[in-house]
Amino acid sequence: MSTDFVVTRLLPDCRCAKSSNPSVPKLVSKITWYSVGASKRAIMAGGAPTVGKIAVRNMPTGRALYFPLALVTSLFFLWGFAYGLLDVLNKHFQEVLNLSKMKSTGLQVAYFGAYIVFPPLIGQPVVRRFGYKVSIITGLMLYVVGALCFWPCAQFKTFPGFVAATSVIACGLSNLEVAANTYVTVLGSAKTATFRLNLSQSFNGLGSFIGPLIASKFFFSAEHSGDLDSVKFIYLGIACGVFVVAVLFVFATLPEVSDHDMEHESDLPTKPLLKQPHFLGGVTVATFFINLANEDGIKSDSKASQLLSYSLILFTVGRFFSTFLLKFLQPRHILGAYAILCTTLCALSAALKGLGGTVCVMVLFFFMSCMYPTIFTLALQDLGRNTKRAGTFVVMGVGGGAIFPPIQGAIADKASTKISQIVPTVGFAYLIFYAFMLAKGPSPPPSDDLEATKNHQPEGEPNYK
Repeated sequence: MSTDFVVTRLLPDCRCAKSSNPSVPKLVSKITWYSVGASKRAIMAGGAPTVGKIAVRNMPTGRALYFPLALVTSLFFLWGFAYGLLDVLNKHFQEVLNLSKMKSTGLQVAYFGAYIVFPPLIGQPVVRRFGYKVSIITGLMLYVVGALCFWPCAQFKTFPGFVAATSVIACGLSNLEVAANTYVTVLGSAKTATFRLNLSQSFNGLGSFIGPLIASKFFFSAEHSGDLDSVKFIYLGIACGVFVVAVLFVFATLPEVSDHDMEHESDLPTKPLLKQPHFLGGVTVATFFINLANEDGIKSDSKASQLLSYSLILFTVGRFFSTFLLKFLQPRHILGAYAILCTTLCALSAALKGLGGTVCVMVLFFFMSCMYPTIFTLALQDLGRNTKRAGTFVVMGVGGGAIFPPIQGAIADKASTKISQIVPTVGFAYLIFYAFMLAKGPSPPPSDDLEATKNHQPEGEPNYK
């Protein structure tokens, strides 16, 4: 059982003149205990409040958290929108630039490969040295630069240029993920960390399905189906929108959380890729969704793109629904149940003929919804001042998306997209094992901690009992 308070001293001249109880002024001037989820053991040892059982000095509470949480949540929409466009670009480039399925996955390799390289080399040092705000602004500006680079790439129809520009965008997005995911986790009580992150990630799903909707209207329209003009203007608009958000962050006041506000050193996750099998599966499923729909009888790329968008609507609805379920069920139990359903649906998508396979994949998106934020909070649990560093390692797990789409693409080229569905099926199957065998709930402190904390008195202070 854990306590939810941190010791703070009030100014010695604090008075309660109107109180009729003479002991009240002494008590008020001595200590105030307030609820933010600190570790009892850290308090007794004179350590800083913690993240994991998260507590931060000077952290606003209640309604004061709404604005920073809302502003950071807007970032989830931005990278969801970028990801939603990525899978449609994959198919569009296959046609306009005459690419094979495997070669077109160069976009996914560039996008998710950046998640392996950038977070540990740049993302983690920036967020630890300069804080969350600077890290977020850095990520947004990289996003702007990468989006602007799409214009000359579309003008000259150079696929390597698109790959490079996508990599720059992904570097910015990985930086945002390191900062934003971790920041939402520490921005309030640890008890509601999974709930908060799932809620914020719901807007990621919102961006994900709006992206393909826009793409189906412009990329595959009769006017632009054979050129890249629509790509130029869409990414120019993205660059302008992201720049506006960056300016908002420059002038916004955000509560900062430093490593000194965190708990003692703790073991770090060392196998981030194994903690993200759901994402590996999700990336491969989405990458070839349009190809799968084509094989199932939907020959129109525009129609298939719309179906992908509808799938991402289910993904978004699943996020909100799962956030509601978290009020009643343990996160790892939801994760395990969803993993079983995703494994089954993915296997069925490979086995069923006709539209049955496409429908299975569409439903799969619903159950894939809460996996990333739930795994993120489970992995960062009780890591104290290592939370920022650990968040970097977990975000690196997204880099598995650079490995598995080419494997599935090679199988799809040699056999069919349906047969290639075995690749994400394996990832979802492993997640069942992770949820029920490796993931754990919060570690309760020893039962004697509560009594010890109650009896603990700061040195030199009288006991007013």
